[in-house]
Amino acid sequence: MFCLKKSEIFRGKRDFNAAHSRGKSFVNHALILLVVRHENYNGKVGFAAGKKLGGAVVRNRVKRLMREAYRLNKNSLRRDCGMILVGRKFLVDAKFKDAEKAFLDLCRRAKLFES
Repeated sequence: MFCLKKSEIFRGKRDFNAAHSRGKSFVNHALILLVVRHENYNGKVGFAAGKKLGGAVVRNRVKRLMREAYRLNKNSLRRDCGMILVGRKFLVDAKFKDAEKAFLDLCRRAKLFES
């Protein structure tokens, strides 16, 4: 129920670049959310953390926070679009609750919750 399968995750540069070019972005202090409304990306999600955030350990922690926030809330999200989450500097020192709150805020603004 709360699992995140590999088939649900964007893989490869081609998928990320296509989603970047077609997506609509929403931004807050902790995250950038790119929403792609295209049938090829239905229900898929991607996670990114740039090298400006720090070393590999820091970037992996940021991606883990984003993955967990998505995983726990994915059942209440619409499945007709794909999304990419990009971590920002705030998430480097953030707790999980802060990351989840920022994610839910962006989902609300992007109207991703099922009615």
